[in-house]
This record gives sequence, structure tokens and C-alpha cells, in this order.
Amino acid sequence: MLLAVAVCLTAAAIAAVSVDAPAQAAAAPTVYNIDLSTEFRRPREIGGKAVPNSQSAAHVPAAGVPRPASTPVSGDTPGLGLSVDGLNLRDQRTADNGNQFSLEPPDQALCVGGDRVLESVNDVMRFRGLGGETLGGVQSLNKFFIGDSAIIRSTPPVYGAFVSDPKCYYDPALGRFFFTVLSLDRDAATGDFTGRTDVRIAVSRTSTPTTDPAGWFIYRIDTTNDGSNGTPANPDCPCLGDQPLIGADAYGFYVTTNEFPLFVDGFNGAIVYAFDKAALTTGTLRMTLVANRPALAEGPGYSIQPATSPAASEWDTSNNGTAYFLSALDFDATLDNRIATWALTNTQSLTTATPRVTLRNAVLPSQVYGQPPDAEQRDGPTPLADATPNAFTGKPGNGPREHLNLLAGNDDRMQQVVLADDKLWSGLNTAVKTENGNVNVGIAWFIVDPTATATTVSGTIVNQGYVAVNRQNVMYPAIGVNTAGEGVMTFTLVGRDYYPSAAYTPIDAGGTGAISIAGAGAAPADGFSGYRFFGGSGTERWGDYSAAVADASGNVWLATEYIPGTFGFPPFLANWGTRIMRVTP
Repeated sequence: MLLAVAVCLTAAAIAAVSVDAPAQAAAAPTVYNIDLSTEFRRPREIGGKAVPNSQSAAHVPAAGVPRPASTPVSGDTPGLGLSVDGLNLRDQRTADNGNQFSLEPPDQALCVGGDRVLESVNDVMRFRGLGGETLGGVQSLNKFFIGDSAIIRSTPPVYGAFVSDPKCYYDPALGRFFFTVLSLDRDAATGDFTGRTDVRIAVSRTSTPTTDPAGWFIYRIDTTNDGSNGTPANPDCPCLGDQPLIGADAYGFYVTTNEFPLFVDGFNGAIVYAFDKAALTTGTLRMTLVANRPALAEGPGYSIQPATSPAASEWDTSNNGTAYFLSALDFDATLDNRIATWALTNTQSLTTATPRVTLRNAVLPSQVYGQPPDAEQRDGPTPLADATPNAFTGKPGNGPREHLNLLAGNDDRMQQVVLADDKLWSGLNTAVKTENGNVNVGIAWFIVDPTATATTVSGTIVNQGYVAVNRQNVMYPAIGVNTAGEGVMTFTLVGRDYYPSAAYTPIDAGGTGAISIAGAGAAPADGFSGYRFFGGSGTERWGDYSAAVADASGNVWLATEYIPGTFGFPPFLANWGTRIMRVTP
């Protein structure tokens, strides 16, 4: 999903940021020189950029909602070998000499290979060593992928490309990093979108890259799909390929997107692209448009998650190469009891001049899952909320005060998928009702045994279940699994008793265990995207996804969003951070 940004502000609001003196309502405010006219991306949204009927609400009716037993929260941290703060809003805003925007949500990317870890969020990246130490500084994604700055605050300002939704993957056979974002061209003078959109794919030239783009091959895949530049002429395009999802098998690298018209509301469905994986590592682009808006049951396929694997031994080379995907089927933002498994066969043909791959899906009966609500959070200090709107108008008593944000539960689309131990592992946000609570956000997880032939695909759910905490919320799961079938799931734990915290639980074919907290939240989320003065509606953007991946030694690396409490307002207009963890299952 695209980033939350502020809508049009009044002339008074644009002038400066100020904070009330604590003594009296009429006291002269302290002024902070933050020009709100260039602090946020604009426009706030681009058409209707959500799968139809798939936006979370503050409350969800309880009828039919899953009622799992509560998962215990342990005071222990079994297997936790590393837990460090990752990238945060401060890193994002101050990168590229400050030529960046204030952004929410982060959208976590994480991949591990050789002697290094690549972490990325909207809109920055950084490498770390396996001990958690940083390898070089923070690089903006605009500088890395595009070569421009997100904004130069000159007079007048100069706008760069709109970049979002990072994902990354380390290929265990080729020893290369793959790194993707979506981007939209903008008019440098006005910031308006020109209508051209693409997915950028960066592939490292070596196994030890840095944030210097000279060490990468960078490809541009046109997703405008208006019939120009060799693209299909899809309905209501020009379009954008939202939230590119990535995966790989022995022969191919895969990108799927959700296609939305750029200038009008609507949703066209998923697009599936396949690439000759080895060719990408040599500077050669060989791409196949596999599926243009494939049908699934009674609706369009959406958020079709390709699988990655922790080792080359996990890839399925039957049928001349088979790649797997999973997706959800809640088309009406209510409840559903089905998921879909997809298989792309004959993937070795991607390495030839005439690829002939076939994509099929099968619908599997599953446990019930459904549209999650927004999440409550523990009350606490919220300096940005307390200062708004007075701090931004310089007029004490000017307007209603803001309230504690809810956190966006988004929807119940499938999250990242891993093929390990001959099974597909994934999870998603869902509405749940625990024994003593209202309807909250929980996690539904699935372990699928897929089967594919040259002409069919099927699958069996070998285990499934829920992670839910009584009167609390767990959200945005990511599961990493090693070759032995030992896994760890990470997510944000938040609720009336918890500030947003980085948590994890073990998972294997037998199920999940107790929840451990690796990074305890230090305060509530206090971000601009939820506050009405900035165009919000009381719900702060969160997620949109976490990340988890097993390394060559069998450890599982995790990254998710939480509140570190080490910075905030003033001067920063949000306080989100991320936590990077390494767990030995």
C-alpha cells in the first residue's frame, strides 16, 4: 500500500511549527522552523489504492469472527542471539542531507547473505554485519534507485520520483542480493505525477555490495500498462504496480503487483512477472509477463505472494522447474475460509529465448480469517498529539486536541511466503475475539504441502492456527523457516497493556509457542498520519509488512516495526522505529 502523507494545509499551518509554552494558554509559543508545505509527500493518496472493500475499520462486528485461545506472552526470549534497533523515521527524514519527507508506514525489507544483512524501509537502506554492526551509512532509496533526491527544498522546491514498498532477497545459489521498489515519475517543478510508473529491480554485481548503486545492475520495468512502451492496454490506465512482492526458484525471479489506475479509483487485479534469474546477475534483462489480472474463484487474484527459500536444496525442480505462490480470498472484506496455492511450471524455460511457463491455482479450504479492525494501543506520552493543532498555528487554544491514535490493521492479504521443508509457510492479519476482549487483530497462519504436475496444482493444509493475545493485538506477521523446518514468526504486539513492541514466536509443523518480546515499546505511536490536523482520521499507518529470513547457519533473522522511544516530536513528526533480531530456533 502507498504511504500516508498530509493533505492540503492552511496558509497559517504552512508558516511554521510551534509548541505551546507550558505555563498559560496565552503564553508566547516556542517556534520550530519546519515548513509543512514541503514536509510531506503529496497528494495524500493516488486514486483508490486498496483492494476493494479491504480497509480496516476501528471496530469489526463479532459475529462469525474466529475465537482462538489466547497465546501466552512469556518473559523469556528463547534463542534470541541479537536484538538491535534498525532504521527509523529519524534515519529516513535526515538521509540525503535532509532532502527527504516524513513518511509512514515503514514497509520492512530484510535479507541476509554471506557476511552481511540488508535492511530497508520507506525510503532508506543500510547494510549491517552479522554481529549487528552497521557497514556504512544510511542511503536514500531515491539516490540509490533513481539518482535524484525525493525533494530539494530550494525556492521553488524540486521534486524527485515517488519511491515506495522496498523488498529484498539474497539468492543462496548465485550469491547475489535482489532489491525492489515501485516508483512513479513526478514533474520536478510541481510534484504532480506524469503518468509513468515502474518497478525497479537492483541486482548486486558481487556477494558483498554496498549502498553505492555502481555496484548493482538496476532495471526499470514499466508498469504503466496503458498500451505504450510495449505494455498491455489495461482498463483505466495509466496504472501503478502497488506493493511489488518478490520470490525465486532455481531458474526464475518473480515479481507480482496489485494494479491500480493512477488517476481514477479502481482495482484491476494482480500482475505476475517472471525473469531469467541468472541473466539478471550479468546485466541482461529477460522478462516474461506471466499473468495479466488472473482470475481466482469469484474474484480477481490479488497480493499473490511468491515464495523464497532458505537454500537451493529447497527449490522444486520437477516439471522442468516449479515456483509456488500463496494468496488469500477475502474479496468482500468480511470473512473467508479459503486460501489459494499457485504453481508456475516449466520455469527452466525462462533461461531460453522462448519461455513457455504456465500458471495455475487451486483453492484450498482453510480455517476462518477476516478483515481486521484497527488496533488500540496503551496510553502514554504523545507530544505531537498534545502540541497539535496549537503548535502548528502559533495560536493557543486554536481547535480541538488530538486523541491517541489507533494503529491501522489494514487488511487480511497474504504476507510473505517461504518454501522450506517441502512446505509453504505464511500468515496474515485477521479479526479475532479472545475470551475477555473485543474484536482485535490476530494472526492466522498456514502450512501448506503443495503438489504440482505439468498440468495441475493442488495442495493440502498440513497445519494452521492462530496467534492471538487476550485484549491485545498482534499484527503484520512474517515467518522465516530453515531447511530443518524450524521457524520463527515476528510481528508487532500492541494493545491496552502494551506500547507497540517487536515480538516473535517459534513455529514448526506442530504449531506455535509462547510469544517473546525482543524490543519492548517505550511509548505510544505518535505519528502524523493519524492526526486530523494532518489529514488523518484517528488511525496511524502501521506495517505494511514485516520481514523474516533464515540464514545459511539455520538462524532466523527478523525485522518488524515498534516504538523505540529514542526520538520524536519535536522536531520529528512521527516516532516509529524497527527492531532487527536473530533467533536460533
